[in-house]
Amino acid sequence: MFFDSHAHLDDRRFDRDRQALIESLPQRGISYVINVGADMESSEKSIELAQQYPFIYAAVGVHPHDAKDMKDSDLDALLEMAKHPKVAAIGEIGLDYYYDNSPRDIQRKRFEDQLELSIKIGLPVIIHSRDAHGDTMEILKKYSSRLKGCVLHCYSGSWEMAKVYADMGFMISLAGPVTFKNAVKSVEVAEKIDLDHLMIETDCPYLAPHPYRGKRNEPGLVKLVAERIAEIRGMEMEEIARITLDNARKFFDI
Repeated sequence: MFFDSHAHLDDRRFDRDRQALIESLPQRGISYVINVGADMESSEKSIELAQQYPFIYAAVGVHPHDAKDMKDSDLDALLEMAKHPKVAAIGEIGLDYYYDNSPRDIQRKRFEDQLELSIKIGLPVIIHSRDAHGDTMEILKKYSSRLKGCVLHCYSGSWEMAKVYADMGFMISLAGPVTFKNAVKSVEVAEKIDLDHLMIETDCPYLAPHPYRGKRNEPGLVKLVAERIAEIRGMEMEEIARITLDNARKFFDI
């Protein structure tokens, strides 16, 4: 049984078959899914999905791409959303210096605003970090002692940085890129990370694992991530599935 710790099933790419796909997941071994918000609208939709399906839980937050459009009043709205019993985390939040869709100073401000929100409500955080590893680390170090929990989702940094995060008590989540033929950093992380700090995800509809790379991703494919990590570590896939499911249940308090 698998726990997909990061999905976007509210994405328009699921509009044509969302209900059928979601209803098929338990029979395909998917025990839990965290549907993650990226802006105010998708945060609300994540809660709606969590209300509709018992095995789906929600995260609410504003992605760095949309930080420029975020208002102070949105923090109050997110706080109210976060009180819902099926909201398990604040996220995804963080920094993205690859696209720079929002000015970097605004990204950093809204990142810290939402970290403060997570501390206030007592929920863990789901972190997005792309080409911003230094600033992400600096900010998270400042808040680490007060956070309920923290996961670096779809981790793309170095093993050395992953070890620092793990030493801070944070989780590392690996996704489809660990299965790619040109993967280097994520393979090293998969090989060396303490299993107590590991989770798996799809980040669907993005980043479908090999051999589905370039196609629409979905939670049922998280099995391929578990299989690749098991291969890298010389373990049984079922053991990776069990460990990551237990880790995610504990992290999200499910």
